Amino acid sequence: MVESLNTKVDLVMDATSYLGLTDYGKIMIGDRGFEFYNDRDPRKFVQIPWEEVDLVIASVLLGGKWIPRYAIQTKKNGTYTFSSKNPKVVLRAIRNYVDPQHMVRSLSFFQVLSRGIKRRFNKQK
Repeated sequence: MVESLNTKVDLVMDATSYLGLTDYGKIMIGDRGFEFYNDRDPRKFVQIPWEEVDLVIASVLLGGKWIPRYAIQTKKNGTYTFSSKNPKVVLRAIRNYVDPQHMVRSLSFFQVLSRGIKRRFNKQK
């Protein structure tokens, strides 16, 4: 069994991890970091200390009424994407440990599309 980073746990919730194939498990948010443990395979886990978190990126739809997924971008190891039953509760728990300036919204579909079109026309000049 894996030893937890946290000494005090604030939130435990069912979640889905999108690392490679979809994995179902539990998210644990505590005083020392963010943790994901797979339900079926105890060897598949993610532990991210708060010092390593660079950005928390939330995909916000319908004017903030629905958050389908969120991602944690680390300083060294890339981006980890998760979803959970109550993402607003999870993001509020993360906000206690991560500076709110480092919690951002992801780009919308139309923003990505317009940036791609602008980039294509700027390259041709």
